[in-house]
Order: sequence, then C-alpha cells, then structure tokens
Amino acid sequence: MDLYPLIRPFLFALEPERAHELAVWAVARGLVRGDSAPDDAVLKTRLFEREIPNPVGLAAGFDKQAEAADRLFDLGFGFVEVGGVTPLPQVGNPRPRLFRLAEDRAVINRFGLNSEGVEAMAARLARRDPARGLLGVNIGANKESADRTGDYVTVLERLGPLVDFATLNVSSPNTPGLRALQGRDELARLLDRVLEARTRHGIKAALVLKIAPDVSEADLDDIAALAIECRLDGLIVGNTTIGRPDTLQSSHRVETGGLSGAPLFPLSTRILAAMRQRVGDRVPLIGTGGIFTVEDVLAKLAAGAVAVQVYSALVYEGPGLVGRLKRGLATARRR
Repeated sequence: MDLYPLIRPFLFALEPERAHELAVWAVARGLVRGDSAPDDAVLKTRLFEREIPNPVGLAAGFDKQAEAADRLFDLGFGFVEVGGVTPLPQVGNPRPRLFRLAEDRAVINRFGLNSEGVEAMAARLARRDPARGLLGVNIGANKESADRTGDYVTVLERLGPLVDFATLNVSSPNTPGLRALQGRDELARLLDRVLEARTRHGIKAALVLKIAPDVSEADLDDIAALAIECRLDGLIVGNTTIGRPDTLQSSHRVETGGLSGAPLFPLSTRILAAMRQRVGDRVPLIGTGGIFTVEDVLAKLAAGAVAVQVYSALVYEGPGLVGRLKRGLATARRR
C-alpha cells in the first residue's frame, strides 16, 4: 500500500527545503523503502559498460551531500547520482530557495550548489558498498573560484576512485557564468583537462556531461561534436530550465532559478531527440526532465535515451513512483 498520499499533506505543510531535508534524513535511516520484489528481467539495461537491473535512475539534487547513497537503492532505482559537490564548502544562495508550483506539478530551485565540500563527501562515499548499485557524483565549481575548470579536476581526482561515474555539471542556472562552460572553446578546455586528469590518475569512473535544455542549435552541434571527439561516456539531457512556459499557473512562477517538473518535459524531450540525431549511437544519452508516468519514460526512450532519471516527480508522487514506472515499462516491453 502506498502511504505517500497520506503523508504528503504533512510534508507540503512544511517549508519546501525543510521537507526535502526530512526526506533525505528518512531515506538515510532506512525509514523509506520501495517494492522489495526483484526487477523483471526485461528491464535489464547496459549503462557505462555495466549491467543495471532497470533504467530508472535518481537525478542529482536530491541527496546533495551523499548522506543516503546506499539507502537510495532501497527505493528501487537502477542507478543513483548524488551531489552536486564543489571542492570547497559553500552555503549556496539565501533561503527561501526552493518553491513548489503545485498547480503545475513543478519545482523552482535556486540552491546555488550548496555543498559541504569534496572532503565531507569523500568521507561518506568511502563507506559505501559498491555492490549496492551504479553510483555517480555530480561535480560543480565554487561560485568564487578563479579556476572553475580546475575545480572539476580537483573533485574528479578526489571522488573519481570512489564512484562509478562522474557528471560534469556545466548547466546549473544558479551559479553565475557556469553555463558559459557549454560554449565550444570553454567546453573543449574543460574536457581536455578532466580527461587528462582521469588518464593520469588511472580513474575508471565513466565521464558524463550534463547540459541545459536551453541550449541553441549551434550549442547542440558543438556539444555533440566534442562528445564524439572526446569519446565521452554519456550525456545527460538536461538540467533545469530558466524559461517559464506560458502555461504556468502558480504564483511562484515569478521566482528566479531553474524550473523542473512536468512543464519541462516537452522541451527536454525535444532537446534529447535533437542530440540523438547528432550523436547517433556513439554517445549514450540519459533523459531527464518532467518524467511522471511510464508514457513519459517511453517517450524519453523513443527520443533516444538508454536510461532516464527522475527527481521532481517524487515531490508529488512519492517513492512509490519508482515501482510504478518499472512495472509499467516491463509491461510495455513484454507487449
């Protein structure tokens, strides 16, 4: 029985970030679990040269500090991404910085990469059980850094040996100037330094790039070309959007920050398909943005994704969403 509809009014009575903190606390202590039944064999998926039990993953942003890394697999995810993490601790933007747009089944956040820093995360990841599942870390740069490209190298060198994949987050809208790293020249320099560091240290973690859904056609061309040239292990399409669709009804639509949830689905899926057209089968794509139903998952897969990530939908649907998506996808595949 799914108890989340009974719990949700209590959580929605709390300030959104407080509810988020409570959810992470509960998962970390094993108080929240998913369906314990084994995944249907038809859901097995290959991602980053690994077989995972299903293609439904958790996007970065839920467990920012890796407090519940192992326990998150108890919810039924096929893979999990924690973070984002920056080299030095930073508090992020002032509260309030998280807003529910309930009428739109959406969320706006402007956290600003609040992070306890790489050493705090390294201590937690060193205690994880690699057998629990495919785990990745989302890497960002400090707001005041004079060498943001160097920040990505620093975090990869420290955390790369502790995870299965590392995601370069160059698409957060809440760190001023960060999205400029998606430009061809800046991105080429970033990838060169990160890949060189990975080779020099013998780091086996897959390297993934997370891009914004707001990129131009020219940006898509450049990113695709670099991803192929550098033999990236994957692209995540995409992050939150700075756009505000005309359909938004909530009064919080005026808040600054990145919009996620149901309104992001059309844009993120269109960009996903456009990227697949450019990279073909040479770079695996992970689709994220606005996934609430199995039909949404199927649409992402049809647009070219090999796996998907969810996050904002959990606010409205609860942890039972993961099992519903997997059961629906298994039924669809058996048909």
